[in-house]
Amino acid sequence: MDICRTLTRYLLVLAAGLTLAACAGPGGQLSLAEVRQFADASARLGGHAELSRRYRDTYEREQPYLSPAADRIAKENDARRKAVYEDYISIQKSLVLYMQTLSLLAGDARYDLSPQLDDLGNGLKANAESGLQQRHIAAYTGLTRLLTRAIASGYQNRSVETMVRDGDADVQILLDAMIALTRLYAKTNENEKKTILGIFDVEIPFSTKNSDRMLVTLAKVHYMTKANEYKLIDKRYDAAMQGLTKVAQGHQKMRENLHNLTSPEVRALLSAYGRDLIALRDALSDSP
Repeated sequence: MDICRTLTRYLLVLAAGLTLAACAGPGGQLSLAEVRQFADASARLGGHAELSRRYRDTYEREQPYLSPAADRIAKENDARRKAVYEDYISIQKSLVLYMQTLSLLAGDARYDLSPQLDDLGNGLKANAESGLQQRHIAAYTGLTRLLTRAIASGYQNRSVETMVRDGDADVQILLDAMIALTRLYAKTNENEKKTILGIFDVEIPFSTKNSDRMLVTLAKVHYMTKANEYKLIDKRYDAAMQGLTKVAQGHQKMRENLHNLTSPEVRALLSAYGRDLIALRDALSDSP
């Protein structure tokens, strides 16, 4: 009888251990599926590179409509925009790589991200046009060092908790920089819209000759096409800023719940952020 009771207890303990192991990720870590989903959605938010290129190429769209005097000023602005573009892309790459690393640590797959370390860019520079400050440069440097240590060491001694704890401050600062730069992009787009559509607003009412009728009709069609383009781009800038804000909020929640990431409340919250980011990604994927 004692042998039977002992065997029964052993089997119960073994069953409980197998059940716990089935819910665990790599290294016995409890499932962090929602963390992985949130990180994947953050890394794949998308659209930012296209919006950034649109900002960089503002002069190419404006140039046909500009007077010689306005063209000289626009060329100077063009050089400044290209410098801002390079900084934005560097920040974006670092944040995408951070989220990819976080997803890897939260999942059971193992793949090599080290080649992407070489593609992070050449660092940032303080830029009055973009609003980047020394704290943004320091955050970029700090996050790059964290990624280098984590990836180059084969992720040894790294967990989701330590990655979020060590990276959150720099991640929040860089997301703030991306939001500020996206606002700059939106403002530049608004100025471009006023410049180009304003020409039509001024010229069309004065083109009253019968000989100008076909030209005016074509101008009105072009005006409507451009106006619809700017309307769509405005929506994409709004979606981009909402997405960046969601990423910042979700990462902050992880930082606040470092030792409670597997609780139902935190998992549900991260799952909701992930769904929101996927919806915003779809909005950003619409072609202008």
